[in-house]
Amino acid sequence: MTALASLALAGWVTGALWLAPNGRAIRVNSGDQALFEWLLAYGAHALRTGENPMFTYLLNVPDGVNLAVNTSITVYALALAPVTWLIGPPLTFLLVLTLNLAATGYAWYWLLSRHLGASAPAAALGGLFCGFAPGLVSHANAHLNWTAQWLVPIVVWRVVKLREPGRAVRNGALLGVLVAVMFSIAAEALFFTALGCGMFVEVWALGRRAEARAALRTFLAGLGVTGLVALVLLAYPLWLHFLGPQRYAGIGFDQRIHAEDLAAYGAYPERSVAGWLGLDTRLAPNPTEETSFFGVPLLVLFAVCFALLWARTRPAADPAQRRAVLRALAVTALAFTALSLGPQLKWLGEITEIPLPYALLAPLPVFNAALPARLALGVIPVIAIVLAWTLDHIRAAPRRPLWIAAFAAALLPLVPVPLVAVERGPVPEFFASGQWRSYVSPGGTVVPVPLPSDLLPDGQRWQSTALAARHGEFAIPSGFFLGPGGPDGRGRIGPVPRPTEELLVQAAHTGVAPVVGEAERQRAREDLRYWRAEVIVLADQVHGSKWTVQYAALRQTATALFGEPQRVSDVWLWRVAPS
Repeated sequence: MTALASLALAGWVTGALWLAPNGRAIRVNSGDQALFEWLLAYGAHALRTGENPMFTYLLNVPDGVNLAVNTSITVYALALAPVTWLIGPPLTFLLVLTLNLAATGYAWYWLLSRHLGASAPAAALGGLFCGFAPGLVSHANAHLNWTAQWLVPIVVWRVVKLREPGRAVRNGALLGVLVAVMFSIAAEALFFTALGCGMFVEVWALGRRAEARAALRTFLAGLGVTGLVALVLLAYPLWLHFLGPQRYAGIGFDQRIHAEDLAAYGAYPERSVAGWLGLDTRLAPNPTEETSFFGVPLLVLFAVCFALLWARTRPAADPAQRRAVLRALAVTALAFTALSLGPQLKWLGEITEIPLPYALLAPLPVFNAALPARLALGVIPVIAIVLAWTLDHIRAAPRRPLWIAAFAAALLPLVPVPLVAVERGPVPEFFASGQWRSYVSPGGTVVPVPLPSDLLPDGQRWQSTALAARHGEFAIPSGFFLGPGGPDGRGRIGPVPRPTEELLVQAAHTGVAPVVGEAERQRAREDLRYWRAEVIVLADQVHGSKWTVQYAALRQTATALFGEPQRVSDVWLWRVAPS
């Protein structure tokens, strides 16, 4: 039943997209959706052609893109290649998104019921909370990496298994493979999971010193095997990540902005019943990062439940063990809460001058490339575990109706409502049918107008369709990816724009065609040579992920730069003379 409930809720959340998978996009994050569709298409293409799945020259001509430092979901892309070939990247994307949510709810139910001592009903409540908490629904706005939280309970289970005597090699090897898989789907989530497991184990060990000492040797041996297996499997991706071309150090996002607002812990999220009733806030940097947003009633309920469990450990077979676990859960949740607030305290949207612990960690490797707000996701399982154990504890309580009312008051406002979808234009038949091959040599460069980016994703979608349809490959300049070129040596989205790209984006955004003279045309010719361009293409519709594209000004500017285009199929096309 829990599996069916998880699948039904996942279908409910993503339902607006299922109505037209190829013609709709997630309203608040269609750029990321196009990126993950491209990653699925490129992985399938790399598997078929033998190209490098971790580095490509098909984007960002001529420098290429290091996919190991991006959210490349490599395991999904390769494993689901036959699905992508059969149904196309948009539908594969939607399938993965939906199953991620459903699998997360069920995986936590499984861990709670099989290994954490919860009854089936209590485990179902905890599992569904983990799968559809505000942070997961928020990241369902196109993040295939962060919605793959079903990996977390499996990692936790295998970490606990490292204590088993006589099985260090087997358990360590299994965890090592799992670490490699999770790194290839959600590297940042793996880092947070390792951080949480490390905190929990250390705090638990301090409260159970004798038991910890007895298991230490076996645990460390298994952990050593885990590290060795993971290092062997990830040797090349890690080399690319830290030493390869087109890498970067640190992230281009401001960690003060992408930190959790302290007030957000008691706020309600947009895509929830409370949000639907108008009780949501705008305390997240964007709708995809509402990573806490638990609401005051749930925070109060959690505190009361924790106090009850702490005070009444007598029914447990080993009360000291239960208290050690509760202590470790509490410290881990508090630590993740504090770190999620980032380097400076933010309150009601205002960044204060009050420094916080993350400021000490921000310069360190890995921490410098993380978004602190996402650490709030680590609080979700702690809340779920405490609620599940409490639900079992109060089954025979004399005031059970009051408890049920309290649970309802805390959780019903957080029930998710569907994501909002918008229409997006179809991929031009010129690319969908493979007609482009008559105008572009194998691997040659197509310059989309405007050039593809997180804000203007269409050109990358054209390439996704061609790759998945096995029509061959063409390269494109720019693109939506993370690479070098940001301030102080940090990363940035896409390359540093060239003059022609800036002119086209300016026209598309403002609706005012810039003055184009011989100097601008000369720079355009230089840019086309730099990109090794063979054709320039403008579709009849151009989708903007954050703003409406001003098509008339865009076409006018392109014509002023490149001359009059010719009509080919359903696109406007400019041929580029060989230099």
